Amino acid sequence: MLRRDFTGKLIAVTAGTPLLSAYTDSKPNLIKPQALQEGDMVGLIAPGSPFGEKQIARAAEFADSLGLNPVFGKHIRAERGYLAGTDEERLEDLHAMFFNPEIRAVWCIRGGYGCTRLLPMINYEKIRANPKPLIGYSDITALHMAIHKYAGLLSFHGPVASSEQSEYTRGYLKQALFGGSPYVIKMSEDNGRLASERQEFQWLPWRTGKAKGRLKGGNLSLLAALVGSPYAPSYAGHIVYLEDIGEKPYRIDRLITQMKQGSDLWEAVAIVLGVFNDCEAKPGERSLTLMETLEDHFADFPRPVAYGFSFGHIDHQFTLPVGALAEVDFDSKEIRILESPVS
Repeated sequence: MLRRDFTGKLIAVTAGTPLLSAYTDSKPNLIKPQALQEGDMVGLIAPGSPFGEKQIARAAEFADSLGLNPVFGKHIRAERGYLAGTDEERLEDLHAMFFNPEIRAVWCIRGGYGCTRLLPMINYEKIRANPKPLIGYSDITALHMAIHKYAGLLSFHGPVASSEQSEYTRGYLKQALFGGSPYVIKMSEDNGRLASERQEFQWLPWRTGKAKGRLKGGNLSLLAALVGSPYAPSYAGHIVYLEDIGEKPYRIDRLITQMKQGSDLWEAVAIVLGVFNDCEAKPGERSLTLMETLEDHFADFPRPVAYGFSFGHIDHQFTLPVGALAEVDFDSKEIRILESPVS
């Protein structure tokens, strides 16, 4: 396989005029990107927060481990305070990777903060005309929701390129991007073992059973931030997946309350909660526990809902194709992807 040094190839393109298309959730014309093959070029970008050389090297290694050739955006090392460059620089790299026909996928190196600032400037029409996998999680949730809503493109809520390369994480990512058939996602055995040591890894079902619908969701903080904006998704009839990190119970309480009061979350056919890492109060603080907080909200959800699936800010996480038809089975702790997420 052709390998590149960590400086990668630099690609830039003039940003097109941003457009909000008429493609919305009500139109069943979801576009699936083409399946990847070994040797394909993957564009690595930083649409949110900055990072160091260690993360850049790790991203290149992760891409190599999948048989992909990493290509870095022109502004990959740009910094502007807590942002990975100006809005214009980050948007330029996003557009460049989507619009260049040699690039077969767009992979975010990390999340952090900054993606929501780009949403009004994205050229959704041109992304729809140049479909390819978009991969990432955390702050990348904002890009997934907006691009899904206005470009009609299926994308991938999965590890960022600087994530830990566990066999479990890499396996499900490759299944989603390279595969061409339905498949089943099972819980990570490693996360199951961690449940005996750390409360946030425990399995907690409030209502079991099965549910079928299209997948939609991501980071709770980002989804709550989209409430009331043109980029907020509709959850009615969907399997909704949620995760977060570093938010104490009262903040989780506030975010879920906002989602319940400002969106149609309660019209979801099922709610799948991942691992809410580092979301417990400190010992001695006057606080509900994370599980008490979640139970206050989800114990009365009228359809299947459970906590503890293997995704979130954790080492062993599976990839979810955003918009794909799926069935979740809370008794067997499985998510069945009922259609190929790639063409």
